[in-house]
Amino acid sequence: MNEDTTDTIAGSLRQLEGYLLWQAEIATAQRDAAAFTELFPWLTTGQREEVEHAYTESRLQVSRQVVTHIAQRCRDLRSEYEDRYRRLRFGVVALLPFAMALGAAAAVVMTRSWR
Repeated sequence: MNEDTTDTIAGSLRQLEGYLLWQAEIATAQRDAAAFTELFPWLTTGQREEVEHAYTESRLQVSRQVVTHIAQRCRDLRSEYEDRYRRLRFGVVALLPFAMALGAAAAVVMTRSWR
């Protein structure tokens, strides 16, 4: 399996996971809405359905905002970590010639001191 196929499969699995998680959130919002309307036994069937619908929509809107905020924060953190990694890698690569020269100088000094 090549890298493109692996990436495609991983992307599809992430999409499926996201879909299933969202469906679970919808089901939970609907269940909570039904439980909420049980607190008001005097509501007519039409009123109960209207309240359940409004509750579900409100809950899903908040869930969307939370998910969007979390996703943005994940992108921000990824960018910060990639930038930090890039700077650290640059520092290591920049110090490598100095460290090699220092090692060579130490080897020369050690070689001369053994004579």
